[in-house]
Amino acid sequence: MMPLILANQGEESIIKKVGGRPEVRAHLENLGFVPGGRVTVISAIAGNLIVNVKESRIAVSKEMASKIMI
Repeated sequence: MMPLILANQGEESIIKKVGGRPEVRAHLENLGFVPGGRVTVISAIAGNLIVNVKESRIAVSKEMASKIMI
């Protein structure tokens, strides 16, 4: 298991766990980051990621990406 921030660009991964405070977890789950879901890193700029999750592109900060385990 590793944080999403370490995922290779263009490689699909399965979300294993979403960490952080309860309100952070709830926010990420509302965006579609749920255990068992699939996520693909589209691009990474200065540690911030643009990811494809549930057929939507979402920008995720470095701090948020470090809480999503794949």
